[in-house]
Amino acid sequence: MTLMDVDPTQTPLQREAAVTIFEKGAPGRRAFVAPALDVPPVDPSTLLPAAFRRAEGPRLPELSEPEIVRHYVKLSKRNFDLDSGFYPLGSCTMKHNPRLHERVAALPGHARLHPFQHPKRAQGALELMWNLERALSEVSGLPHVSLQPSAGSHGELAGVLLARAYHEDRGQTRTKVLTPDTAHGTNPATVTMAGLEVVKVGTNADGGVDLDDLRAKATEDVACLMLTNPNTLGVFDPNIAEIAEIVHGVGSVLYYDGANLNAIMGITRPGDMGFDIVHFNLHKSFTQPHGGGGPGSGPIAVSQRMEPYLMNPRIVKDEDGSFDLRDESEKSIGRLRGFQGNYGCFVRSYAYICSLGAEGLKDASESAVLNANYLLAKLGDVSEHLPLAYGKLCMHEFVLSGAPMKRELGIKTLDLAKRLLDHGYHPPTVYFPLLVEEALLVEPTETETRETLDLFAEAIKAILLEAAEDPEIARAAPYTTPVRRLDEALAAKRPVIRQPL
Repeated sequence: MTLMDVDPTQTPLQREAAVTIFEKGAPGRRAFVAPALDVPPVDPSTLLPAAFRRAEGPRLPELSEPEIVRHYVKLSKRNFDLDSGFYPLGSCTMKHNPRLHERVAALPGHARLHPFQHPKRAQGALELMWNLERALSEVSGLPHVSLQPSAGSHGELAGVLLARAYHEDRGQTRTKVLTPDTAHGTNPATVTMAGLEVVKVGTNADGGVDLDDLRAKATEDVACLMLTNPNTLGVFDPNIAEIAEIVHGVGSVLYYDGANLNAIMGITRPGDMGFDIVHFNLHKSFTQPHGGGGPGSGPIAVSQRMEPYLMNPRIVKDEDGSFDLRDESEKSIGRLRGFQGNYGCFVRSYAYICSLGAEGLKDASESAVLNANYLLAKLGDVSEHLPLAYGKLCMHEFVLSGAPMKRELGIKTLDLAKRLLDHGYHPPTVYFPLLVEEALLVEPTETETRETLDLFAEAIKAILLEAAEDPEIARAAPYTTPVRRLDEALAAKRPVIRQPL
């Protein structure tokens, strides 16, 4: 490298950060050298067929241990996470995961339990799962629970398959599923996967289900209505009893998407509203950590009439107090996954429920609603640019419309979201729900302090004041992240998912 090759605007560390891990290291450099084998080597051909063996070794960089550690630490710093800052991602409920629950899940009896362990030798785990089922039953107001589904969307699929099995058992062919236009995007995808037809139901001026549209579309070929209450607009539908009456009146099943259950725990229950099926998102309501490629959990609760179709095998408690896994019904839709679910998720969620208790769960929901309405009030000063899309108050989240902001200040909600990254915040959800123009869906959750919400509101106001002077600043944001504004359309059409060799 010569001085002509050096970019004077970059420091040596910035130039080093632009070098990929495949360009670092040196031949023969190692983090660890294993001692010589003191047992006979194994012939690879006895382990894998030739078709699955490499002809050549993988082309991996040769690095020292400090280089490897620094590589992964730097990668971790390129992610935004809840431990780093406020994460008001609407609908996703990104709340703090108590570290105590992580320690409980890491106890050897939990973490080292083999999934093939015989039920007789896993009584503690089965008892925990049994107790978690009873707790979720109480929260939902429905008597029967299965922990099998691996995520909320998987729980949705279980619910729709249960509804289909219920109707088929009665000799009925029902091909349609009603979904509001405020529904989560997974709802119509789930219906399609289950081989049924999506029928969209409109929203009224108050943000609830349009009852006239529902009555017109609730025909005898409808299998179920998929609904979450409060919905994705942050609105609790006051007509829920009438909605249940309409759906049940044509012999259909009422399904509750539990994505927003964290707003009503201990206050009201889906079963009491008339729902037949409920799925839970343990990562939303009960602090199981989100994603990152890790396991999820979407248990499902059902009413008495849906119980025969619930997944097998089930956790049963015998008269002597012991627990077992047994196939309990010949009408079951069967098994939806291997084993009984992601056990570590159950441990964390059960620890959360036990540590809070009934009053604590209710307090969590009330605090979530309070925080959302507090933040909404703090943003009242900018309502001329970011008005509330529906209603005057909200439940645990709210949707603002950035249409006036786009028209008057020249920036879109996407620009606002990108600029928030420079202020140290993960942006709220944008563009969703789709029925709100320039939607900004905000969910502060119950685990954030008032001071955090105050600072976030000030950041929103600062960006709007800045845009009034020079909208181009937000249009070109972010400036402080590892990568700048990306061409999202091109990234979706031509993703770079493989490191060239």
